[in-house]
Amino acid sequence: MSDDVPRKIPPGQHLLIDADDTLWENNVYFERAIANFISFLNHHEYTPDQVRQVLYEVERENIRTHGYGMHSFALALVRCFERLSVEALTSALHETIRGFAYAIAEHPVEILPEVPETLADLAQRHHLFLVTKGNVSEQSGKVERSGLKQHFTAVEVVAEKDAATYNAVVEKYGLLRQSTWMIGNSPKSDINPALEAGLHAVFVPHRDTWMLERGELRPEAGDGRLLQVESFGHLRDHF
Repeated sequence: MSDDVPRKIPPGQHLLIDADDTLWENNVYFERAIANFISFLNHHEYTPDQVRQVLYEVERENIRTHGYGMHSFALALVRCFERLSVEALTSALHETIRGFAYAIAEHPVEILPEVPETLADLAQRHHLFLVTKGNVSEQSGKVERSGLKQHFTAVEVVAEKDAATYNAVVEKYGLLRQSTWMIGNSPKSDINPALEAGLHAVFVPHRDTWMLERGELRPEAGDGRLLQVESFGHLRDHF
């Protein structure tokens, strides 16, 4: 069921919190890399939007075999270039294209507004778990550099976020579904599968959510409550 009325939820909840584009900026850097790639490709028949659609198709294919992360994204850019360019892919071009992806790693972790103080406040009353998907070393590195790790009981870096993953997290830590919430910006990975697993969920929208993570919220996916807040800081109004 959907619930938009602010009501304080009792202390002692288990809050599973997403990282990328929930706690810190992430997709905006990938978008810049894509823009640089499209400009470099300078295709004379495909529009920038059409190039993006080809890239999204390649990314979907890559994720099945290479998962998420910088390596997978760099490979997607290279394969997109191979698919669209009439120019042969030389080793120099290969390195230039990969450079668009790996430049992302040079950005510092940019924490989103009100995140540190909200986590500190929530951690006084609830049990916080960081649940993020992607490459283990990349995601663990961002967690360490973020300065937010101390607020969490545990950090889980998973290969995919689906109902099976949430069930596994619940079982691993012995959590009660009726007091467990998944908080994040992705309908596809954070909200709908958590509801399917019998958890509650809180949708925190982000203006630059990755195209492959967008989708319709499905409050009917389970029996749990679905809350929607305007920003991460508004979690304090509910918890």
